[in-house]
Amino acid sequence: MRIGNLAARTGVSVRSLRYYEEKGLLEAERTASGQRRYADHAADRVLLIQQLYGAGLSTNGINELLPCVVTGEATPELLARLREHRESVERQIDDLRGTLDRLDSVIASATSAHDTGVPCRRG
Repeated sequence: MRIGNLAARTGVSVRSLRYYEEKGLLEAERTASGQRRYADHAADRVLLIQQLYGAGLSTNGINELLPCVVTGEATPELLARLREHRESVERQIDDLRGTLDRLDSVIASATSAHDTGVPCRRG
């Protein structure tokens, strides 16, 4: 598939796809005229790359991890880094849950005040 098709299929910009290729995260064949052609499985790889970026991994970290996704094998060092990163993501989730709890409390208070006709005070 062509780069525009891959971008449309994944919701990732053409610029990002070119960046992924430049960094070795994604491979493309070139036509005689120099156009990029991607295999059908490239969409799955792009979505995985997006998930890994979303989880806070760097380009280098993703580049290290992708071969392990294909083979199912990882070095002990990579596993240790992934576990550390996982713990970091868990801490972020806990922080976000705390934020949600505080927001729920504010919403409940504001709803109660609204229902009783007592306005919320600022500041």
